[in-house]
Amino acid sequence: MKFHLIQLPNGKNSGQSSCLKLVLSALSLILISSIPLGVLKSSHLPLPSPKLSSPRSIELDNKCDVFNGKWVPHPQGPYYTNETCRLIIDQHNCIKFGRPDSEFMKWRWKPVDCELPLFDAAQFLEIVRGKSMAFVGDSVGRNQMQSLLCLLADVAYAEDIPHKFPSDSDMNYFKRVLYPEYNFTLAAFWSPFLVKYRDADPDGHSFNSLMSLHLDEADEAWANEIENFDYVIISAGQWFFRPLFYYQNGQLVGCYKCNENNITSLTRYYGYKMAFRTAFKTLVSLENYKGITFLRTFSAAHFENGDWDKGGSCGRTRPFTSGDMKMEEYNMEFYLTQVEELRKAEEQGMKIGLRFELMNITEIMWLRPDGHPNSYGHSMNRNVKVNDCVHWCLPGPIDTWNEFLLYFIKREFLPSLRGKLMKNA
Repeated sequence: MKFHLIQLPNGKNSGQSSCLKLVLSALSLILISSIPLGVLKSSHLPLPSPKLSSPRSIELDNKCDVFNGKWVPHPQGPYYTNETCRLIIDQHNCIKFGRPDSEFMKWRWKPVDCELPLFDAAQFLEIVRGKSMAFVGDSVGRNQMQSLLCLLADVAYAEDIPHKFPSDSDMNYFKRVLYPEYNFTLAAFWSPFLVKYRDADPDGHSFNSLMSLHLDEADEAWANEIENFDYVIISAGQWFFRPLFYYQNGQLVGCYKCNENNITSLTRYYGYKMAFRTAFKTLVSLENYKGITFLRTFSAAHFENGDWDKGGSCGRTRPFTSGDMKMEEYNMEFYLTQVEELRKAEEQGMKIGLRFELMNITEIMWLRPDGHPNSYGHSMNRNVKVNDCVHWCLPGPIDTWNEFLLYFIKREFLPSLRGKLMKNA
């Protein structure tokens, strides 16, 4: 969307038009001066004033499909390193634990007909000033939040907010922080199925144990907390591969991989569909929720030569090209399932003024088998060692997700800024 000064009906330059230009220029200068200086990592040295000089500096082309493109070399390398960002957890810290190659950090996503702007931390923080953002889903969603924390560290570090999370939850996956200079809250809500779930395996919980899902009940871990957030990025994926009992209306309706002859066999896609349907319905039904919901689509794993528990690994060091390897069918099926539910939510949301947006990364990330920790990350469960071909190294291709995120929140921000400038003029 491009920002232009309003031309008077007669098309002539008049004193009124000149006055309008002067007012808008003055307002742009006010906007620049209102942006606080950042702090540079742990040294707390002041940074130059962020470059948000006018609406034109963040203009976007709404006709461009930023998800249609290819990975291109980017010799400049990543925005940060594991040395400049002290926030990377061991699970994603591939360089710290000996990954010998660095080329996986030197690629950028290039849309076919336009440019995906570089991530601008100062711009991001100014746009979200006074707002709040939540990542809802599994540990890959938390992976994206960790990426965002490192990207924003160029301007400011966040402060942890003590918060009471569900007593039976894994505290490693819940987080809430505040950027006090911007009054911006960022949170992660661990909810791998989005709906209510519990362990159902008599042998106890493990990486592949049986679990029960209540497909028509949203997980209270996020549903009771989300109402006042301005941006919600929702996602889920790999947990739906494990054996599952499906419940609806309190009754067992079927299962996936449960090996029970007297229970109806249902696909993993059935549970996936109903989980997203319930999550979106919950957001639509919340009386005070006025936020923008982003569906971050299914993120593919890249195990080769075996599954995760059968010696599979992901040792590639370069992206696929479009002809290298066809994406497995299940990736597209998961993608289509969740997008179908998003479209239904969009229709319902339009009736009450709620926005639902698609962050389509499924095919994009399929091309990046080189971006996973593989054997170069340390799991939070120190007693179990498996190659990690699900999560993403930091820095790495997952940083692109936050370039997409900034692109879309700028698109929401521009009409508001334009309206304020015109109103004040």
